[in-house]
Amino acid sequence: MKTPLPLLGNISSAQFLAEYWQKKPLLIKQAIPHFEGLLSPNELAGLACEDDVQARIVSFKKNQWQVKHGPFDNPDFTQLPKENWTLLVQNVNHYLPEAAELLAQFNFIPHARLDDLMVSYAPTGGGVGAHVDSYDVFLLQGTGKRNWKIETPKIGISKPLSMVENAPLKIISNFEATDEWVLEAGDMLYLPPHIAHWGVAETDDCMTYSIGFRAPKTQELAHEFLSYLQDTLQAEGLYADPDLTPQNHPAEIGEAMVAQVQTMLQKITWDAPQVADFLGKYLTEPKPHIVFDAPKKLNVELFLKRFTKANVRLDLKSCMLFFKDQFYLNGESLNATSDTESALKKLANVRQLSSADYAPQTLHALAEQLHSAYLAGYITLE
Repeated sequence: MKTPLPLLGNISSAQFLAEYWQKKPLLIKQAIPHFEGLLSPNELAGLACEDDVQARIVSFKKNQWQVKHGPFDNPDFTQLPKENWTLLVQNVNHYLPEAAELLAQFNFIPHARLDDLMVSYAPTGGGVGAHVDSYDVFLLQGTGKRNWKIETPKIGISKPLSMVENAPLKIISNFEATDEWVLEAGDMLYLPPHIAHWGVAETDDCMTYSIGFRAPKTQELAHEFLSYLQDTLQAEGLYADPDLTPQNHPAEIGEAMVAQVQTMLQKITWDAPQVADFLGKYLTEPKPHIVFDAPKKLNVELFLKRFTKANVRLDLKSCMLFFKDQFYLNGESLNATSDTESALKKLANVRQLSSADYAPQTLHALAEQLHSAYLAGYITLE
């Protein structure tokens, strides 16, 4: 896309990806003009009291960092000091339709990279200390003002980071700011991975919206892919040693055995479709704490009847991706047909469908494919 986007400071998404994405920070004044947020501090605190919501309160008092994890209750908030603390709530897009609409503005980044929308509230002085993240993040300011300092590494110089000892968070002790800005409502700062940064609230009503894009570690991908292979691999053959000879030490693992097993394991291979299938399931797999609310049960006939007169939406907690004609919804695969492929792509891309846009034959095929997803709470009918 070469169309200038106000969200990116009137540069195109292609220019942003080529010049800034995973390369260098970008400050965008009035990315969303006069943006004042999606929820109030009290509403954010209410979310933090829910059992299935991941939330933290980070505070700094008596020269020490402290972290308390939710769910919280009212006394947790009434006992807080007037300054120097922060409430952080993860996955707000799972609970707020307006949050999903905000994330849609970042569709120039593949959904496969999206992690979540985290919202923080802080009074004056609140922050989580100088730190680095392993993911890309857009820091969108809601109400109030936040001072951001970053430390951009000098070209060719790798600075070892020192951490605050005995702190519950990885907080950098030798942080040296190279740039500093104050963000007001609607301003946004993009940071690539591993850029040290430190945000401090300058007002008592400071709310920041962090749009994060995950980057799995190689070790994590390797571990999960090997687990995937374990479930899908069908390796033929049997260990055999017809040329076995006597050993001096019966407890010794012989070199011939090692060589043969190495040869057997080298037969384990994979191809691009297998990797894509792994990624589709792995990237859409809900996190362990996520629970879907099952709707009132409908058989296929009743579901089809309602489906043909409704708008279909992905549940806010659902993640849907596709590779060619293979679709993945919350870790499960869906096989598209020639009738449904276009509609399923639209559902994955924009998270909703209108039955009025499709012929009865297509709606019938879609209903059969999505009925089980409906029963699991993955989609809703409106």
